Amino acid sequence: MSLVVQKFGGTSVANLECMRQVLAKVKRPLSQGDKVVVVLSAMSGETNRLLALAKEWASNPDPAEMDSLVSTGEQVSVALFSILLKSQGIRARSVLGFQVPIRTNCAFGKARIVDIDGDKLHEMLEDLDVLVVAGFQGCDEQNRITTLGRGGSDTSAVALAAALKADVCEIYTDVPGVFTTDPNICSTARKIDRVAYDEMLEMASMGAKVLQIRSVEFAKKYNVVVHVRSTFCDEPGTIVCQEDQMEAVLVSGIAYDKDQARITLVHVEDRPGVSAEVFSAIAEKKILVDMIVQNPSKDGKTDLTFTVPRADLDQTLRVLEGLKYEVGFKELRYDKHAAKVSAIGVGMRNHSGVASKAFRALAEEGINILMISTSEIKVTCLIEEKYTELAVRTMHKAFGLDSETNAQSCKSA
Repeated sequence: MSLVVQKFGGTSVANLECMRQVLAKVKRPLSQGDKVVVVLSAMSGETNRLLALAKEWASNPDPAEMDSLVSTGEQVSVALFSILLKSQGIRARSVLGFQVPIRTNCAFGKARIVDIDGDKLHEMLEDLDVLVVAGFQGCDEQNRITTLGRGGSDTSAVALAAALKADVCEIYTDVPGVFTTDPNICSTARKIDRVAYDEMLEMASMGAKVLQIRSVEFAKKYNVVVHVRSTFCDEPGTIVCQEDQMEAVLVSGIAYDKDQARITLVHVEDRPGVSAEVFSAIAEKKILVDMIVQNPSKDGKTDLTFTVPRADLDQTLRVLEGLKYEVGFKELRYDKHAAKVSAIGVGMRNHSGVASKAFRALAEEGINILMISTSEIKVTCLIEEKYTELAVRTMHKAFGLDSETNAQSCKSA
């Protein structure tokens, strides 16, 4: 007997018809004698409805009460699905985050999981075949309801799989798996059969919405095998796992992120501690800084350029204006129409030439590179936002990701 964790998102539980498709997915492992833990999100659109409702009552709602409110979306989903299971004669019950309990810190709206009582869940499964657990939620030390942030049900599912030592964690979505790039902008994108944790982390950090980044971090830390697949078809999806022998694939995918803004501090004093002052002040506001470039010093002055999420641009500019006389910059420039495009693949660790191929491909299309950053498995170029789709298609083709050859190498990995 195996233990399977299955997670279904909002579109998968949007109505009774959709939930019947979820029921069919749950029955598959049950027919093989397995136990199943089902993690559900709120019905599609429900969380947004609740957030909007709170805004009608107050312009700045209390975060703790907001968590109590939005967590009800998942409570509705698990109760209705448990009713459906029981109507089919399946031994099941719904379980909310505080009933497990899933212990978190007290960062309302973006709580992080601290501990899960796996033993209690195993005890429940002795008398039941299916546990239907509310995703996206937990409770803090004072037993106040907390939520894990957008996409938090993915994290709930993987964390439960780790705590229960489940054989696999199946993440069901409205897409059949992880693709070599966004199929909405590149018609030759292909589904990847297997992808390494590190590759998936990079893709998620670049805005790929198939898996929430914290769920991938959990999976890597606890070695949880994740199977990303579609609720609406039976074909195998994408396995997210350890690298194994996937180094055969030089580049696994092309990711992009349009949510970028570029900021330049012109003629900053080039002295020890200036960068620390700038980025410490930004970090205090919980703003994530990504790419950073500092020009060579000239006459004791330098230019400091970096990127932040576009949504954080205005707040970042206010922070920097407050530092003007402390760090001594002459001018503050910004561009909120930038985008990142990245080539990602664990095969880069053992091969050279990836960066030059990416740069050459973009140059041939007349796409100027504004900034560059690299890691062991990623080459990222910052470009003008208007060229994003062209850049994605260009790099996808340059690395052979739309060819049969690459598809076979992915399969052999």
